[in-house]
Amino acid sequence: MAEDRTNLQWAKLATAIRTAREARGLTQPQLAELAGVSEGSVQNLESGKPRSRMPQTLAKIEPHLGWATGSGPTVLTGGEPTLVTESSSASTVRRTDEVLRRKLPLRVVDELESDDPLIDSQVIQLPGTGGARMTIVVHGRPDATPAEIQEALLAWRRTERKLHRLPDDVDVSDEPPAAHSS
Repeated sequence: MAEDRTNLQWAKLATAIRTAREARGLTQPQLAELAGVSEGSVQNLESGKPRSRMPQTLAKIEPHLGWATGSGPTVLTGGEPTLVTESSSASTVRRTDEVLRRKLPLRVVDELESDDPLIDSQVIQLPGTGGARMTIVVHGRPDATPAEIQEALLAWRRTERKLHRLPDDVDVSDEPPAAHSS
């Protein structure tokens, strides 16, 4: 049986989202970026316009509003969002940090925890290994200008292309190739 969407309170949801977003000091573009959705999706949710389907973006923004999973649909049916307390959120982060620290070398954890701007990341499947993967995280300098970040991104893109084009017969030892004299 299909869910009855005729009595859903879209305006109430819009107000609740806007209020929670503003309480966290977030703009619509900032919330969109955190949740990995478009700014237009956030604007649409905050418009209060009735919809025929449940927006998939609702679940993506809930954690960034401080809401527990499923709070959006609860608001739509007249309820209130379930707030995630900072202590439970912080303890989840601590548990995740502990797992990472056990699984990864300290130098990798330090790099992942850096406040340097994230430029890009990628997971590359290593051919012929039965599923082994390489993870790359590219950070810029903390004081980099937007132009320098763009330059770093372009440098990474060139490196990425070279990485994918590396022939199978190239010596991949840790030693750099000897310089050729002319």
